[in-house]
Amino acid sequence: MKTFCGRANPTTGALDWVEESEEYDYHQEIARSCYADMLHDHDRNEKYYQGIRAAVARVKARGEKVIVLDIGTGTGLLSMMAVTAGADFCYAVEVFKPMAEAAKCIVKKNGFSEKIQIINKHSTDVTVGPDGDMQTKANVLITELFDTELIGEGALPSYEHAHLNLVQEGCEAVPHRATVYAQLVESELLWSWAQLQSVEVEGARMVPPPDVGRCAGAHSVCDIQLSQVSPRSFTPLGPLCTMFSVDFSKPVSSALQSHSSKFAAQSDGRAQVVLSWWDLDMDPSGSIVCTMAPSWTYPEPKRAPWRDHWMQSVYFLPAEIRVTEGDELSLTVCHDDYSLWYSLQSDSQQVTQTEAPPSRPCCTCQAHLVWTRPRFGELNDRRRTASYVSALRSVLREDSVCLGVSDGSLLPVFAHMLGAKKVYGLENSRMSKQVIEQVLEANSIKGGVQLLEIRPEQLTSNDLGGEQISVLMGEPFFSTSLLPWHSLSFWYCRTALAGLLRPNATILPCSATLHVMAVEFQDLWRIRAPCGTCEGFDVTPMDEMVQRSLDFHESREAEPHPLWEYPCRALTRSTAVMTFDFTQCVPQEPITSQGSLPLIRIGRCHGVALWMEYHLTDDITVSAGLIGPISEQGECEWSRHRKQGVYFLRSPWESSGDGRASVAYSFTFEPGSGDIKMDFNVDSQ
Repeated sequence: MKTFCGRANPTTGALDWVEESEEYDYHQEIARSCYADMLHDHDRNEKYYQGIRAAVARVKARGEKVIVLDIGTGTGLLSMMAVTAGADFCYAVEVFKPMAEAAKCIVKKNGFSEKIQIINKHSTDVTVGPDGDMQTKANVLITELFDTELIGEGALPSYEHAHLNLVQEGCEAVPHRATVYAQLVESELLWSWAQLQSVEVEGARMVPPPDVGRCAGAHSVCDIQLSQVSPRSFTPLGPLCTMFSVDFSKPVSSALQSHSSKFAAQSDGRAQVVLSWWDLDMDPSGSIVCTMAPSWTYPEPKRAPWRDHWMQSVYFLPAEIRVTEGDELSLTVCHDDYSLWYSLQSDSQQVTQTEAPPSRPCCTCQAHLVWTRPRFGELNDRRRTASYVSALRSVLREDSVCLGVSDGSLLPVFAHMLGAKKVYGLENSRMSKQVIEQVLEANSIKGGVQLLEIRPEQLTSNDLGGEQISVLMGEPFFSTSLLPWHSLSFWYCRTALAGLLRPNATILPCSATLHVMAVEFQDLWRIRAPCGTCEGFDVTPMDEMVQRSLDFHESREAEPHPLWEYPCRALTRSTAVMTFDFTQCVPQEPITSQGSLPLIRIGRCHGVALWMEYHLTDDITVSAGLIGPISEQGECEWSRHRKQGVYFLRSPWESSGDGRASVAYSFTFEPGSGDIKMDFNVDSQ
């Protein structure tokens, strides 16, 4: 059955009504789920298998039947490991229905249907008894309920309920224990993701609003591939601290708790950021350990396991604190049932046991609700800002009337500081408008920029005091953009404003180009690669389920990824495949482009990276993708501020590097929808 769905178009800004299959959302969720990443994580699988064998053996040694409860079973892999290890019966709980159905197929295909029962429920809804989902309580508890923050998927409430209702007292648990670690650091790079910094414009200094500087920021964790943040980018101010452990074989509480670790500061600096990760002990002795530590903690970093389902966490302190080498410090972590937060106290600020633990950070300035962490980093990028200031300086005149079209942008502030006669800014929300107003007030230029909470097509000459726009400017940045070309929303804004522009108006950026490059991923390919056999078990029903969803029409599109976190090698040259001329209105007819990318380096081609470059003027360009030349070996340096597009080939291609094979491409920009349709395939001679 078909249904009409209203979807906000991130490029045109319009609400599009499109006819979709009733299975549309179902396929989208499966296609983007990245289940394969977990099954390709051999280190995780191996450690779980070792822990399960040991737990089953301990129960058998007591002369008991082994009854397993596997919460969050996914494909049923851990349950099949348990039966293979000698378990008598497994109750495997999976709340996501498509995954539960796939698990039933996998369990049947591997011949375990008589010993594994798939229960399609949330574990807190599972019942025990003659008429229940489980006939008896389990004496082995196996779980995979963790996320980058350890507890963010509701692990604590699930364990709490299981110990009260689903497992026997003194049960064995795999994993047996989790331990959270943290390290206090100073880092200009990481801190730039949390606080707006001052910037110099033509000898004047734009300062951030005091309320933003005093704000504790967003409470959500910043989860990243910390292995890709060089140790040269931060200075440790203390040792790696063991913050707390959770024993999963005993009753677990989801109540608010706090834990502190005391240490002496190792050097002078500004305490700004806490780096954090966790380990899993699969057995009580701690001899089977699965660690989330970043690669640079390993003696041989290249041997560190890669995973995307569990990464590392960055937490920002509510405010930076100056510390001196030798200072006695206390780092405190608090957690509720779903999240963690950190605070720092000096010796003179020690929290007594009678005091309430530090409250969860909460944004009070609105800036941390308007600007994401990457957006803070973008606004604080001095080189990028210098490019925009230089471009503005070259086009502004004493009589310039400027209009800024971007979300939460500082360009109108810069234009005023550079001497424009009048400056207007369009903001898509009241909150975004209020944040920029704070910036204007902090710099005593509140009357210098008039902010309008209005859509471009609603703007009239009266809103501009009868003036015509001489400089239309944008970064462009829009909070609704997911894929690189969604920023073409600027082009649609420019078209809607055409009647308000002077005949010789300057458009900044004047154009944009879409760039593509065929790549070999170091690890990201795992999220799309079929598994086939995993640790000796046939999981092809899951592969088939994912492939069916990938074959669904929309799921074959490119998807957004921050490529600075996911290293890749260029196998072709970077090529501009489409140009969008912002000095003209959006055309009525589609724009098409076809060509090929010769494979000039040896490697395995997994897909294509896509990004936008914005030409502010004829000689100033800002890239939202590659920010440096490609090395002879094909290594790339990517912008940390925006996500690039990735299109995965259906099957990887082995490149000989002689240029005889190439990736053929076809692009069509549809003006009506604002979408770019694309197709890639490998041609070999």
